[in-house]
Amino acid sequence: MLGVFKSLSDGLAKTRKNIADKLGTLILGRKIDETFLEELEEALIASDVGVETTSFVLKDLTERFKRSELSTPDEVRARLKHLLLGILASTTSKFVVTATPSVVLVIGVNGTGKTTTIGKLAHRLQSQGKQVMLAAGDTFRAAASEQLSIWGERAGIPVIKHQEGADPSAVVFDAVTAAKARAADVLIVDTAGRLHTKSNLMDELKKVKRIVSRELPGAPHETLLVLDGNTGQNALVQARMFHEAIGVTGIVLTKLDGTSKGGIVFAINKELGIPVKFVGIGEAIEDLREFEPKEFVDALL
Repeated sequence: MLGVFKSLSDGLAKTRKNIADKLGTLILGRKIDETFLEELEEALIASDVGVETTSFVLKDLTERFKRSELSTPDEVRARLKHLLLGILASTTSKFVVTATPSVVLVIGVNGTGKTTTIGKLAHRLQSQGKQVMLAAGDTFRAAASEQLSIWGERAGIPVIKHQEGADPSAVVFDAVTAAKARAADVLIVDTAGRLHTKSNLMDELKKVKRIVSRELPGAPHETLLVLDGNTGQNALVQARMFHEAIGVTGIVLTKLDGTSKGGIVFAINKELGIPVKFVGIGEAIEDLREFEPKEFVDALL
């Protein structure tokens, strides 16, 4: 567990510099006052915690300051940690696959690490004893099927695919049929990742979801949106649009190891109510970690 925490802590180093290090600089050798609170607000905004989350936090801290309930650095840090943890805990839900087969729809724009995330998730589930299958539903991006096939070959996981440019819904239909016939535990479906602002992409995703639901009532059992942690507020925009279009059950936040904008986790939770289920903190296959709110906040502060 210590190794996991260290990896997460290392991954959040740049975001921590904006929040925790800034907080340490602010409180060093000075009293807690209104100027301090204003500077803390700037630090939170700089980390892409979001306007709504920052306003919520500052309102609480300011009211407690005025009531003389916050006067020391330790008190401010403890209250900030409590507030941030409360935001994450309010939407926490675990990634659970119990149906047979369980269908996991993975969505997101190109460049977020979607296909790589699928490979890591497949490896994770397989290591838990699950029989996993993959569906190469991103039929428009050059070499997307090949990339997914490489992940499948590495782990000995079957990949259902068609030729490039084929109808994604046809791929998904065949994949669901195969998953049922082979009694697979989990079918993970890759999807096209063209710009989320394009209505044809959303229409295509809706069609894929309809096919899955028709062929397997109750599916998809999870719809995971992969977001690049480096994009900050743009990740929030993407999450809102995908959620409104087809419904998102969880977020996978990737590339946290290289971003100063990891605070976007709080914005997504506070403004959209979508739980973050996994975080990517490195390139290794085991660097897709189940999201733990307390661990995340401890690593951040």
